[in-house]
Amino acid sequence: MQQALAGIDLAPILPPWLIGALGLVALLSLLPALWRRARGAGLRALVFALILLALANPRLVEETREVRPDIALLVVDRSDSARIGDRARQIEAARAAIEARAGRLPELELRTVEVPEGGNQGTRLFAAMERALADIPRARLAGVIALTDGQVHDVPAASPIDAPFHALLPGRAGETDRRLRVIEAPGFGIVGRSVELRVAVDDLGVPNVAGSARLSIRRDGQPPRVESVPVGREHRIEVPIERGGPTVIELAAEARPGEVSDLNNRAVVTVTGVRDRLRVLLVSGEPHAGERTWRRLLKADPGVDLVHFTILRPPEKDDLTPLNELALIAFPVRELFQVKLREFDLIVFDRFANRGILPPAYLRNIADYVRGGGALLMSVGPEFAGSVSLAATPLGAVLPARPVAGLGQSGAAEGAFRPRVTGIGARHPVTEGLTGANRDENSEASWGRWYRSMRADPRAGTTVMEAAGGAPLLVLDRVGDGRVALLLSDHIWLWSRGHDGGGPQAELLRRAAHWLMREPELEEEDLTARIEGGHLRIERRSLEAGPPPEAVVTAPDGSTRRAPLTAGAGGRATAELPADQPGVWQVSDVRRSAFVAAAAANPPEVADLRADAARLAPILAATGGAQRWLGAGPEPALPELRRVGPGRDAQGAAWIGLRRNGDHTVTGIAALPLLPPWLALPLVLGLAVLAWRREGR
Repeated sequence: MQQALAGIDLAPILPPWLIGALGLVALLSLLPALWRRARGAGLRALVFALILLALANPRLVEETREVRPDIALLVVDRSDSARIGDRARQIEAARAAIEARAGRLPELELRTVEVPEGGNQGTRLFAAMERALADIPRARLAGVIALTDGQVHDVPAASPIDAPFHALLPGRAGETDRRLRVIEAPGFGIVGRSVELRVAVDDLGVPNVAGSARLSIRRDGQPPRVESVPVGREHRIEVPIERGGPTVIELAAEARPGEVSDLNNRAVVTVTGVRDRLRVLLVSGEPHAGERTWRRLLKADPGVDLVHFTILRPPEKDDLTPLNELALIAFPVRELFQVKLREFDLIVFDRFANRGILPPAYLRNIADYVRGGGALLMSVGPEFAGSVSLAATPLGAVLPARPVAGLGQSGAAEGAFRPRVTGIGARHPVTEGLTGANRDENSEASWGRWYRSMRADPRAGTTVMEAAGGAPLLVLDRVGDGRVALLLSDHIWLWSRGHDGGGPQAELLRRAAHWLMREPELEEEDLTARIEGGHLRIERRSLEAGPPPEAVVTAPDGSTRRAPLTAGAGGRATAELPADQPGVWQVSDVRRSAFVAAAAANPPEVADLRADAARLAPILAATGGAQRWLGAGPEPALPELRRVGPGRDAQGAAWIGLRRNGDHTVTGIAALPLLPPWLALPLVLGLAVLAWRREGR
């Protein structure tokens, strides 16, 4: 916009100080004449004044300017909390109305910037504003209008602008909100013990908070238990950890009447169950070359407490030898297999023969221990087929295979062979992906050979490894609530010695032992879910062949959807879908269910869901800006927009102001001398002559 301004300017011919000195000399020369009231003193003064004016060189200046419009910034909050309830509609309606009104104001340009959801950083309104201000000259900034709920998490200590900052908030003053805070929650818990959660229920915006609220506690989708929690004070919750792996705990406080939203009334905590120390009882029977294989393996694991006995002296070998002269002691049968049996997580029998050391009652105790949830691993040799075999005792009822009858006392298949992973073993986590294993059922393994296996007839369980001719070699089974592993060879120690290239002896035995003790990552029939990067990742593992079934996914809001699973290697099938809601997600494949917790995408954003400008108060006060409510009606209650001069108030009862800066660029200047020399000289001479004639009379 072009603008022309005219005015009088001085362009002194001499330096101003010199003109001032000449004026002082002229005044001193006039004082005597003025004192005597001499004739012509006035004309003489007029001559001096005209000379000084000519030296000052007055000009009539006309300036042409290019006026640049001021710029106002409209900041629109698009964070999660600004979309609660009717806020998004109110903000969008206010945005359209402000843009229309600003378009009718002269010499004003309105720029709009949106504040996106900030993830875990909260609402970064001032960061978005600073990026927009980088393209705006500060001399043209008329002000900032923020459409926000006030939940801003990057408010600076000092105002970044010197123009008015106004905040327009959706809704009305006096909103209330109830929130559930998790003060402390452990990430891990010992299986069989309880963990303690510290939580608090707060009522925000409510004066004189008192009373209690009902808190619902749900663990892994089980029926919830309800506790009464005092409002505004810390409350402790005991949660038992019953299994290894993640335990998902969902907490929900009852809604308060009239609160903004119940989004922050819920919290989800995931506690990973771990075993404190795994107690293993290892009983070695007949001495053999691989006797120390199991001991070395279990002693190398820092999480295992090993109790190892090698039975060399049966209980009937008792005499009157003094105890201080005994080199061997009787095996503590009663203490181990009756009194303290259930304190062990795993019992290992290594080539143990039933020579009357363990009475049938104790062997029955071991069988009951397995059915009740215990773990048993047996590594057998030729004794398995003889009359002293444990398969012929009450313990045989829980074994997945029996010796083949009619093969004599040995019952062993002698001869070199390379153990092979079966087709179902390639899907089982104990043997899946072992280094050196055969790629399929028609190929050979590349690990070392063994030279003896026991012939047995599998009755139950899963054969994951086989010997020559497809004979079972490693059989895994679930019995009642417990598990059993039967290794039908005593030559696995050859791998640990590197014979014929060796093999993954330590890894195989470690997996077998931890599968028996129910380590979650070794479950062969399992369904897991995890949330990473805003996506729900589902993994199903099964020994069943064929296409996997669809997974049914239940979102925190109760809605369900079906997710097709894509089959992969090792019996795995996976699926992935967006997880856009905080809370507990449930995944089911008909037989199993998995739970996973999705934390709030922006915890600072949901900590307080009230629309409140308290955080912005220092910036509003520093810039003279206003806080106004948009109301709860269908149309936003917008204040009037006005232009105000610098230093004037930027708000009124029904209006907010945007500063008028008047920034411009000078495009042209025209100057006309008011007392040019050709005019000044005759005037001065003429007045001088008049003064001389006046004084001469």
